[in-house]
Amino acid sequence: MASELTAGIGAPRAILTLGTTQTIGYACSAYLPAVLAEPMARAVGAPTSLVFLAFSGAMLLQAFIGPAIGRRVDLRGGRGLLAAASLIFAAGLAGLGLSQSPLHLVLAWGVMGLGMALGLYDVAFAGLVGWFGQDARRSITGVTLIAGFASTIGWPLTAWLNETVGWRGACFAWAGANLLLALPLHLTLPSGVVFHMPHPAGEGPAPLVSGRARLNLVLIAAAFALMAAVSAAMSAHLPPLLKAVGASPAAAVAAAALVGPAQVAARLAEFVLVRRIHPLISGRIAVLFFPLGAVILLAFGPGAAAVFAILYGAGNGLYTIVRGALPLALFGAGGYGARLGVINIPGRLVQAASPFVFSLLLERSAGLAVGVFGGLSLLAVAAMLLLRRPPET
Repeated sequence: MASELTAGIGAPRAILTLGTTQTIGYACSAYLPAVLAEPMARAVGAPTSLVFLAFSGAMLLQAFIGPAIGRRVDLRGGRGLLAAASLIFAAGLAGLGLSQSPLHLVLAWGVMGLGMALGLYDVAFAGLVGWFGQDARRSITGVTLIAGFASTIGWPLTAWLNETVGWRGACFAWAGANLLLALPLHLTLPSGVVFHMPHPAGEGPAPLVSGRARLNLVLIAAAFALMAAVSAAMSAHLPPLLKAVGASPAAAVAAAALVGPAQVAARLAEFVLVRRIHPLISGRIAVLFFPLGAVILLAFGPGAAAVFAILYGAGNGLYTIVRGALPLALFGAGGYGARLGVINIPGRLVQAASPFVFSLLLERSAGLAVGVFGGLSLLAVAAMLLLRRPPET
């Protein structure tokens, strides 16, 4: 059954295709404000915090439409939504580049939010589960292995474009990347699903029959929400944070560029050990890295900028895989996309506020910002430790 639909693509090609398009998608959206927020705001006569507030609003959209999008992927596959996301990203980026007022900027970020909801990891992961079923964990890991370079490519490339053609030109360049690279690649993906397991009554994710399963759902949603707050804050603020603790601009960018290789190294280790380690173990390891890095940064200051970036990158690299693989391992493939959308609702709400809240904390003190978000990550550690594997695994 699987061979007819996926023979033309196969897991390796799916990994390469989605790894490339996810790299473009994250570089042009989640990693854009860290470099362009200040020149964007200055050009339209707004405070920099407005850009982060608009960016937060863009992410908030994912919380409201995530479950519906997940159900759509469960039923019909991910190709159509991913291709649409490429077009929407191009439109949103063009809108950003053409913005002449704060209102224009906010509206353009709203369009970007729709692209993020349709075109980033959740839809890609659900698409992979639809094509490869329970075997999708290795493909999920492979996609994140490639897309781990999004920050390593995105931050320096966006900074170079900003210096060369200005922030508006940078936005137009990323719009072109979506039209000329991501869209054609998305159109090569399978158009349907192989492992189609409809939800009961055709609505919502499959029910959770045991109290342990329901508790696991609450705990995983809480842990993911807390880690989403950390990930969103670091994606938007890591270079400015490192400068705020005393690193030079060049050192801050150089240290931030280590996030991508650290993510890839952690994901490569997970990829090699994927059949030996349950994703719950990977998750517990992942959430420990950020609080450890936070303690080291607070203790040693700018001299520990690279260590902090590496620890954050390694933890975030593993967390991204766990975000797709752990729900699959705990709850199965049936209704995966819809359930992932439900699990991520708290995370999307927290994630939406996180960059803005972090920017306010950072204005007061870099130590305060790191300490607060380090505390949040410790709560995520507690939630992950309380999770239990289902008896059948």
